[in-house]
Amino acid sequence: MITSRRMAAVDLNAEALGVPRKQLMESSGNAVARACRDLADPGASVAVVAGRSNNGGDALVAARFLKAYDVTVHLLGRPETISTDIARENWDALVAGEADRRTVTDSVAVDLGDPDLVVDAMLGTGVTGALREPEATAARAINESSATVLAVDVPSGVDADTGDAAGLAVDADRVVTFHDDKPGLGDLDCEVVVADIGIPEAAELFTGPGDLLALDRDAQSHKGDHGDVLVVGGGPYTGAPALAAQSALRAGADLARVACPEGVAREVQGYSENLIVRGFSGDRLAPEHVPDLLDFAADRDVVVFGPGLGDADESLDAVREFLAAYDGTAVVDADALQVVPEVETEATLICTPHQGELRKMGGETDADWETRSDLVREFAADLGHTLLVKGAYDVVSDGDAVRVNRTGNPGMTVGGTGDVLAGATGALAAVLPPLDAAAVAAYANGRAGDLAADEFGGGLVATDLLERLPVGLRGDDE
Repeated sequence: MITSRRMAAVDLNAEALGVPRKQLMESSGNAVARACRDLADPGASVAVVAGRSNNGGDALVAARFLKAYDVTVHLLGRPETISTDIARENWDALVAGEADRRTVTDSVAVDLGDPDLVVDAMLGTGVTGALREPEATAARAINESSATVLAVDVPSGVDADTGDAAGLAVDADRVVTFHDDKPGLGDLDCEVVVADIGIPEAAELFTGPGDLLALDRDAQSHKGDHGDVLVVGGGPYTGAPALAAQSALRAGADLARVACPEGVAREVQGYSENLIVRGFSGDRLAPEHVPDLLDFAADRDVVVFGPGLGDADESLDAVREFLAAYDGTAVVDADALQVVPEVETEATLICTPHQGELRKMGGETDADWETRSDLVREFAADLGHTLLVKGAYDVVSDGDAVRVNRTGNPGMTVGGTGDVLAGATGALAAVLPPLDAAAVAAYANGRAGDLAADEFGGGLVATDLLERLPVGLRGDDE
């Protein structure tokens, strides 16, 4: 089962792995053609109703494979407005082959005739909301027809994730969907066939540029919409909380705050004027500080707990008390990690250990990343929290799904890169589900490290990642 948003990410990841979308469209179109042959005998009349996106492109490919049928292609809109190059190429192929084709530029032009089979390829899985024209009129024509109806990926007008329709929707007899089933299709009163189109398993397992699609910002957003992150740490160390908070800003958070001992607050503030620093009494975190921290954290979106905190007994006691009482989202890092298995909490936790810290938490690891992936998944299930276990291959799991990140390089063993990762994870956890936040943070942090290594080799430092993190989150090298 895969959501429409995740499916879009997997498509792009597959392309990054060397399986171009043009090849996937060819495979999808072939699968549609096979479904047509199952539903209608050779010589039958087939009306292909195609939109101007890749969903329509799949059906345009199918039309080329149906030589034994009387096929008419109805394109909803002008050919020059087809939205992708690969869909346009397949339309051009039909034109060059003098296929029977019609263009529908307004609702009154929808005339399907009396076909034996209709292929609904107007809208794909990423489109939601009520049908507009001419799609709405075409959907009525399809539903009023006596033909068998085959929908490509999802019936137009139906939300593939929920099965709901905001109004009129195509009433399909069969759906051929691609790669994996979609959550909303099980609620439909029709047969659903899942076609394997050659997307490699690695496109789902390994993080890639597709994972970054989740980061689109609303043009009408306001300050605070993308995260108010609180970093709790410092005392023995000052650079770690400052790095984490600056990383949260570079990863898209609107506000980054640091709660640290008063004795180092001025030093932490000195790292950047962009940070909002709040000091608490003493030279390290202690249980007496927890009530005020809980009040302060209640108004924040995410807490990053642990950078530079140290492992003093009173500090670890404070971590236990905080997590036991906190019910928000927290990224737990560094010395704070060791108390997580002991604490019952209502909080949503993302834990970011390296393999040594994982062992201190009670987890197991292995030199082989595949074996390690299984071990991390099992331990995440036992903990009931999301794990991001750092290594040459980072492993992310919520106890169910597993993602593996391959970006990064040996130069990132330098101190501070884990603090950058923790801060980025905190920022992303403000806008994404925990598993996605951890996976995207690992991918972007590793890419930032790779860009830094291109310039500095093994001499990179953690602040080099801060400067390159926004580029890592864009998925390009510019």
